[in-house]
Amino acid sequence: MYETPNRILTPEPIETKKFHDANDAWEHINSIYTSSIAFLRSKFQAVLTHQLGHQRYRAFYPEIRLTTTKYDQIDSRLSFGHVPGPGRYSITVTRPDLFKNYLTQQMALLIENHKVAIEVAVSKTAIPIHFALIGATDTEITSDSAANFVLRDIFDVPDLGTTNDDIVNGLNTGETEEEALGLFTAERVDYSLARLAHYTATDPEHFQNFVLFTNYQFYVSEFEKYARKVLGDPLSEYTSFVGTGNVEITGPDAEITYPTKLPQMPSYHLKRPDGKGITLVNIGVGPSNAKTATDHIAVLRPHAWLMVGHCAGLRNSQSLGDFVLAHAYLREDRVLDDDLPAWVPVPALAEVQIALEKAVADITEVSGFELKQIMRTGTVATVDNRNWELRDNSGPVHRLSQSRAVALDMESATVAANGYRFRVPYGTLLCVSDKPLHGELKLPGMASSFYNTQVSRHLLIGIRTMELLCEMPLERLQSRKLRSFNETAFL
Repeated sequence: MYETPNRILTPEPIETKKFHDANDAWEHINSIYTSSIAFLRSKFQAVLTHQLGHQRYRAFYPEIRLTTTKYDQIDSRLSFGHVPGPGRYSITVTRPDLFKNYLTQQMALLIENHKVAIEVAVSKTAIPIHFALIGATDTEITSDSAANFVLRDIFDVPDLGTTNDDIVNGLNTGETEEEALGLFTAERVDYSLARLAHYTATDPEHFQNFVLFTNYQFYVSEFEKYARKVLGDPLSEYTSFVGTGNVEITGPDAEITYPTKLPQMPSYHLKRPDGKGITLVNIGVGPSNAKTATDHIAVLRPHAWLMVGHCAGLRNSQSLGDFVLAHAYLREDRVLDDDLPAWVPVPALAEVQIALEKAVADITEVSGFELKQIMRTGTVATVDNRNWELRDNSGPVHRLSQSRAVALDMESATVAANGYRFRVPYGTLLCVSDKPLHGELKLPGMASSFYNTQVSRHLLIGIRTMELLCEMPLERLQSRKLRSFNETAFL
């Protein structure tokens, strides 16, 4: 244990090292992180059990650094894996066990593209005790033991002044005078990992690289049904299915007992060993949930996410059960106005759009001009008022007409806009479930028939889309449309 001049006890210092091999760099990152976490957990337990006095204890996140002295010639087609010019760059990192593949991939690209060493050091950013204790099953905190001391007098606690989206939103370039290597600081990642487990009731390590969002529970049973089918296929690349509560099965006939109380946004994971499986999250209804889910899932750096939910059809030519492929968004959800103003365009991504259209054709066995009979491409309007049609609708209807909107929901534009903001490829395929402007609502008895016939097909289209995107090299899927002027090197 090391004592600083101001009498803060820290772990023994670990030297800064330079690496030309990403795997070796990861090993040093992991060494720093595990040492820091072990130190904080042991001191916390000792304070709880009165084995130590109320001294102050602190440990630090590992940090990745890169220094370049020239403008390197980089393949201009690449949207990530390089820095824009000479300078010093850094980012703190957490949970190297969870992010091993991601970190080694990103560091390897920097080493290859710039022909310089990666530096790994102990940062100056303290690890909040709350995040250090996540997963510490041997530590039991009771109200009596917690009342014996003021936590922030002894350990560092989360600081919302530094746990923010400033890098993502382009409000600063990093944690110090150095430029940022990644979009999220370690504190921001830890904060979201904790929130993610709370909101979805599954651990972050189960999340896969391709994420489907839906606004109806009906899709969940279909997803589980599909998972059981592919788990029974010996040629399938999927190896397990994880339900809410971290219940995992590896065979088609295994039983699943879900928690009696579902979380706010239950998640389900059809896993592959390489992480390129599919996660389904039922975000429910409303833009607030859509923002919350994507705010936190973004730190896992998924390769793509899609919204597959129900919507109101706005055109007389549409029928219940038709599909809507969004190529633009009318953003009246308002939850992202402070982070991504409504005047910022959210473009359609060609790679995702092509995959979605091909998936519709593959599953429905309808293609070409005939596809227009069951699918409309156009603007999707997202609003924050579920009963918008009950108010004086002359204004809303006029705006919808001016925007040429073909469908309306409460989540899609939020999911797409946050995908744009977080540099995660996004797309939307909705299914028309009612037409309020034309008096076509689901009558009693219609719902079950409608859902039975359409939900399964709709979900299969979403899964097929993800499988098509999975086949695409990441450097192609990660569109340059998502990157800003001086972008971070890490994806």
